[in-house]
Amino acid sequence: MIFAARVQAAIELLDLVIAAARQGGASADVIVSRYFATRRYAGSKDRTAVRDLVFAAIRRCGEMPESGRAAMLGLAEAQPDLRTAFTGEGHGPAALAPDEAVAEAALLPAWLMTRMAAAFGAEAEAEAQALLERAPFDLRVNRLKVSDADMVVLPVPAGPVAGLPLPLPFARRAVAAFNVEACAAWVAGEIEVQDAASQFAVALCAAMPGETVVDLCAGAGGKTLALAADMGGAGDGRLIACDSDRTRLRKLEPRAVRAGARGETRLLDPGREMAALEDLRGAADLVLVDAPCSGSGTWRRNPEARWRLTPERLARLCAEQARLLALGWELVRPGGRLVYAVCSVLEEEGPRVVADLGVPAVQHRLTPLGHGCDGFFVARMEKL
Repeated sequence: MIFAARVQAAIELLDLVIAAARQGGASADVIVSRYFATRRYAGSKDRTAVRDLVFAAIRRCGEMPESGRAAMLGLAEAQPDLRTAFTGEGHGPAALAPDEAVAEAALLPAWLMTRMAAAFGAEAEAEAQALLERAPFDLRVNRLKVSDADMVVLPVPAGPVAGLPLPLPFARRAVAAFNVEACAAWVAGEIEVQDAASQFAVALCAAMPGETVVDLCAGAGGKTLALAADMGGAGDGRLIACDSDRTRLRKLEPRAVRAGARGETRLLDPGREMAALEDLRGAADLVLVDAPCSGSGTWRRNPEARWRLTPERLARLCAEQARLLALGWELVRPGGRLVYAVCSVLEEEGPRVVADLGVPAVQHRLTPLGHGCDGFFVARMEKL
């Protein structure tokens, strides 16, 4: 592909990403993968170049742009050579017209910058900027398969992750991303892809063999598998992974087999979860509530997600978080503990939700700027 064709491909992809953001469709990385799956003529250098243009344009636009062309013309203000592609020749973009829409540069939508200021004060802009940098590639070494993290052989160098409030001896940060599913260590169940912040949330749980542990919002089971590793495989205790999404929950079983972990799964009916959990009321040693959230802490991977969030959607998420936290608290036995986690840096989804429960909590807020990991809020509460 010539340079102009790469720019036009990026514009087409940006139009698809914008439409998906408006309609609740697929994420940008999925859209890019699908696009090139049907365009085999594009070589690896073409795909990388186009993808870089797409995500550079997304990161530059705090507000959702009018179109992919407007987003690309906005990026051209920072990369002037892009304007040379707009000639209307060959497979490149149409020639420039007077008074074309040009997307403005911003870190976040204005209303979200207000929320960031409430959370971080004078550091809000720096924290927002860090949320839009490229994310590292973190792995969790599965202690059920290997006793020493350094024994795992990876295609690229990787080192320990430091700087978090708790040590993560089985966390490894790779110097570059690689095809994990083609890696022998992944096939053998020795590694999982998991950001250090997620691993920290599990470490704060301090799950132990013989305990009854409930992962209330398990999804596809990333944290469930980490809990199982801390529980010695969960053979001596009970590990119950719950979710209201059948498709996501089904993905856990093959992952657990590969990892050498054991546990139960329960499909929950939204709003009627206790009907499937009654036997666990007041019986769990540990409940992890990894609640649905805005995902603001993961914007490094999905920067277009900040276009999808609205004040109304945030309010609905906060209400659901509070409901799930109260539900999880009912499951904890006296002397047991609950860990609440959201991959968000917003006050509403973290400290305020916990404060409304009215239970003392040890709280941690992790950010890319301060800790080099995804943005996360994690709180641990004990029932007296």
